[in-house]
Amino acid sequence: MQSFRASNQRMLLQLISKRCEPIFALQRYRRCSSESTNGRSTARDGSSIFTAVMSFGDGSQGALGLPTSVIGIGGDAYEPLRIAGLPSDVRSVSAGHYHSLAVTSRGELWTWGRNDEGQLGRGSSTPRYSWSEPKRVEGLADVKVSTAFASGVISVAIGDDGSLWVWGKSKRGQLGLGEGITQAIVPSRVEALAGEVIAKVSLGWGHALAQTVNGKLYGWGYSADGRLGQLGPTLESSPLDPLPPDTIKGIREHSDDDALGAAEKFVRESMARENNLPIIWEPQLFKEIKSGEVTDIACGLDHSLVLYGDGTLLSGGSNIYGQLGRANVDMGLLPVDIDRISFKPVALASGLGHSMAICKIPSSSSEHNKEFNLQKAVTWGWNRNSQLGRTGSENVPLPVERLKEEETPVSLSGGRVHSLALTSNGNLWVWGCGKNGRLGLGSSFDEPEPMPVDLQGFRVLQAVSGYDHNLLLVAES
Repeated sequence: MQSFRASNQRMLLQLISKRCEPIFALQRYRRCSSESTNGRSTARDGSSIFTAVMSFGDGSQGALGLPTSVIGIGGDAYEPLRIAGLPSDVRSVSAGHYHSLAVTSRGELWTWGRNDEGQLGRGSSTPRYSWSEPKRVEGLADVKVSTAFASGVISVAIGDDGSLWVWGKSKRGQLGLGEGITQAIVPSRVEALAGEVIAKVSLGWGHALAQTVNGKLYGWGYSADGRLGQLGPTLESSPLDPLPPDTIKGIREHSDDDALGAAEKFVRESMARENNLPIIWEPQLFKEIKSGEVTDIACGLDHSLVLYGDGTLLSGGSNIYGQLGRANVDMGLLPVDIDRISFKPVALASGLGHSMAICKIPSSSSEHNKEFNLQKAVTWGWNRNSQLGRTGSENVPLPVERLKEEETPVSLSGGRVHSLALTSNGNLWVWGCGKNGRLGLGSSFDEPEPMPVDLQGFRVLQAVSGYDHNLLLVAES
């Protein structure tokens, strides 16, 4: 009992130090930033506004981009802290599973975090201690980058001409560079998409989706269990899907750490058995899913979501946690069981095993005079750490009711087991697992429903999640 109490005391002391250190660092940052014009840009009305990138959560892979003097070596950030090593004109941010990306107004791309697979675009031989330092991707010097995305092992950049560039290492064809090509040390153009103008890319564990500006959809990579619809010669199940009921129950009912550990162990063991499953090595066009233009896409670890302009929402891939949101268990991209009378999806997001959508809802209950002029966050899938932000059936899309009515969600992002919502007034709301400070609330506690993050004078322009870390693009309120 004494050792147990001593352990708890040590944990409490660690928590207190973790909480206090970011607060002091943030105070120092705010004091210094008010005395300097670095990082200022001009608003449309000609006034000067301050912009910055902040990060919080798990820092073990260097994805926070914060100096060791602030968080220590591989330390975590329990509240949002400014990343000082970035240019002053960052206009968008993106997060891979364990690394981070930022695009400037000049079209430069900066990266930091995990680099075991060369996903930072600076070669795999650079010193490990430097991976946490934001640096420009030199291999894109001739490309004006408009936006960027990432998975756990690769990064992608879209040029202002709609070209797609990739780098990193993936044995499951996620690079899309051709049969058998599993590594790109420097950014390489995806020639199979040379005739298209790419608007967005979403990446899962081993698969990828790309959406064009005119609403076409392409897919490539690991195609098991229908995560790429009907692409590929045959539809085959992944070893991750046919879990015995006792195994699923055990993973769901373990304590938090044990649950994640059991799930990750199962994934590692299953990966070794997947070597002969189908891979689509180059992007292929989805031809016969549904007529109409694709308006949004999102990939979880091993599932996919596709939204069409008329509000039709399709899902495909693994359904181990109910993340497909449909009773139909057939493989392929099939309609989600969402109440189309009450909800009209307009934007998508996904965590590891949970799915999210922003939906228009009617302001009136009248069946004859419905105007869909309100927006709500709708979630379904894995909920072991309350990452759905609600109670009720997990495998059915339902709204996050505790998000205040005056807070209109405009974007969502999902991590491994936590979720973010950015609202129209620039506020950030978080819920789910709080381990390693990934909720930015100053503690490690889980939150079962949305909680506001106090940024004290900043409004959030963009919020994105990696697996266990987060990035914010902020401006002065």
